[in-house]
Amino acid sequence: MLINRNKERIIAAITAPVMLISIWMIFFYLPPMKGNAGEILDSSFNIFYFHMPIAIVAYLAFTLVFIASIMQLKGNSRIWDITAHSAAEVGVVFAFLVLVTGSIWAKAAWGWYWIWEPRLTTSLALFLVYLAYLMLRQAIEDPEKRARLAAVFGVLGFLSVPLSFFSIRLWRSNHPLMFGGSSYGSSGGGLEGSSLQLTLAVNMLAFMLLFISMLIYRINNEALKEEIEESAYA
Repeated sequence: MLINRNKERIIAAITAPVMLISIWMIFFYLPPMKGNAGEILDSSFNIFYFHMPIAIVAYLAFTLVFIASIMQLKGNSRIWDITAHSAAEVGVVFAFLVLVTGSIWAKAAWGWYWIWEPRLTTSLALFLVYLAYLMLRQAIEDPEKRARLAAVFGVLGFLSVPLSFFSIRLWRSNHPLMFGGSSYGSSGGGLEGSSLQLTLAVNMLAFMLLFISMLIYRINNEALKEEIEESAYA
């Protein structure tokens, strides 16, 4: 059940330099960001290059919880339960960082760290849903019952993911829309300029690798923990 430790080290070795490059690009490679009127914006707006990749990774993590939960209900396999648990823990960390970086961006854009804007509000709800998922797992001692109830929660809780992602299309929002189309009341989105697009792409890669590294590390630890518990009761 353990993922090969050599693969874990290789991915971690790749992640570290890519992450350093992504940080360097944000602070030293990017040109100054400009507003619609051509004015140079506060450097706080560069938090976007952290915020968006972190948000995408959080959605990815919770999607993995959803898939693993379905597989757990279908096959009652311990590896799927461990995968769902591990993805949820890593996802909650990224969801918390989404709230932190989003609040910093909100302060730069709107003058307040927090407003009850659809994307911020649904992001908070998303974080709380999966925090509740982890609390549910902690509250149930029986492994089989815990795995089954957590899987049901993981399937139903996934509803909060598309709700968060499409929130700026469903309700009036000032949050920028980055993936084409138009939202109800939201400002347009998209990045113009090769340096901006390259920086965002490198950051997406960096945080994706970070997620994979953390997920593998967490799966291995959880699998090892269960093996130790089994041997202790054998």
